[in-house]
Amino acid sequence: MKPAIDGSIDVTGQEGARLHISGLFVAFISGLPQLLFPLLAAVFGARKSDNPALIPIMVGAVLALSLFFRWLSWLRFRYHIGDDDIRVEKGILNRTARSIPYERIQDVSIQQKPLARMMGLSEVKFETGGGDGDDAKLSFVTLDEANRLRALVRSRKAGVAVAQNVPEMAESEDTETLFAMDGKRVFILGLYSFSLVIFAVLGGFAQQFDFLLPFDFWDYKRWAGLAEDSGVRVSTINGVGMAGQLILAFGAFTSLIFIGFATGVGRTILCEHGFRLTQTSKGFRRRRGLFTLTDVVMPTHRVQAAVVQTGPIRKRRGWHSLKFVSLAQDSKEESNYVAAPLATLDELWRISKAAGIAAPDGNECLRKGAKLHWIIQIALLMPPLMIAMLALLIFADRPLALMLFLALLLVIAACLFWCDWRRYRFGIDTQQLYMRRGWWRQRLTLAPHIKVQSIEITQGPFGRRFGLATLKFGIAGGTLDMIALPLPMAREIRSAVMEKVAEVDYSAINQSR
Repeated sequence: MKPAIDGSIDVTGQEGARLHISGLFVAFISGLPQLLFPLLAAVFGARKSDNPALIPIMVGAVLALSLFFRWLSWLRFRYHIGDDDIRVEKGILNRTARSIPYERIQDVSIQQKPLARMMGLSEVKFETGGGDGDDAKLSFVTLDEANRLRALVRSRKAGVAVAQNVPEMAESEDTETLFAMDGKRVFILGLYSFSLVIFAVLGGFAQQFDFLLPFDFWDYKRWAGLAEDSGVRVSTINGVGMAGQLILAFGAFTSLIFIGFATGVGRTILCEHGFRLTQTSKGFRRRRGLFTLTDVVMPTHRVQAAVVQTGPIRKRRGWHSLKFVSLAQDSKEESNYVAAPLATLDELWRISKAAGIAAPDGNECLRKGAKLHWIIQIALLMPPLMIAMLALLIFADRPLALMLFLALLLVIAACLFWCDWRRYRFGIDTQQLYMRRGWWRQRLTLAPHIKVQSIEITQGPFGRRFGLATLKFGIAGGTLDMIALPLPMAREIRSAVMEKVAEVDYSAINQSR
């Protein structure tokens, strides 16, 4: 039996299943930005031939070639859902086949971008947590097929025998809504996400496509000339007086602040709209997105550690965020699973409790690191600073001003080290490790003992001289470092954690339950 053209699975045939045919149109439209340079080359080539009629022909040829090769790629793409693994075969001339055993799959996520969402299609991503992102991606299948594939993979991982050709395989029922954000909270999160990335995007666009502009975009004199041609003379601006210039500067600064907040709010609404975290029989299910809808489920036993993050401004209003360090990657941009972008501590501890990570019992288990560690860090800055000052004194025309500037940098660095020491805490209890650090980006990391895979004690030359050490705990998906510990204390913590780890059959700690 051959696979159906809509992407349904044929378990009796050997050819595997194809992606949905409508995905060709979605992929073609989504890939148009990649054709910008070929299209520009075709247009400029046709213009040089002094035959304007060639322009639509050349543009049509580029688009037709792109669509033809996408059709060939779709035609040669197959995916197989077997008893033990998923196999993906692709390639027009050079065929490649990748087999992914079910036990290696950490997460199956479903993503719907705007155009795919309009056509009822979605992307299915199989992630193994190997550090390279997606090991396999199906672009595109129907939403029902995507849900069925995800449920089938989870059933196979759990050792449950299910039929592959059933007409529908329902997603596991949501048992409890752990956290959700309404429009007001998403807007507040956007205000805290101040961003000026739009200027970087516009600057990069102008730099890449400056050949399309009638003049040099970075030529200040040309901009001043355009301003004068528009009736605004630079001399007029210079002659408005100090008060007028301050008003203009204030207006420009206010506009910059407004754009930064507007950009942050816009990006946050696009990403976090409709954020909802629920607990299912399989784990945590997160759905979010305004145009691009993502639906990600992470099994509870994949949680390796929890990271609670806040800042001095957010903390005054009682806002924090929660991320889970996991074997699977949330995306190529971030390696942690965002469980709650903006929540109160009560909401966060409720979520972490569901993941098997308890809230710390106050600050009783948290201790300061040795102040000597930070003093050494500041002292290490002195030799290069003295060399730089000596060089300035010999070679610079105005050494005093530059020396004062370097001294100011040293003072700023010392203040930053002092703030870091004030915030840094580490701790351990009978079940978990704790590490708090950061004065502006404040982070509290909590990791159960049984999730630790390795423990390393390191000492630098100064650490050996003064008896200080750093404990590095290796956990799947990340690390946790405790710094500025007296060596006897580091050894004591290592022994305590290893006793807990030795009691557990670690080979089964991440097996599906």
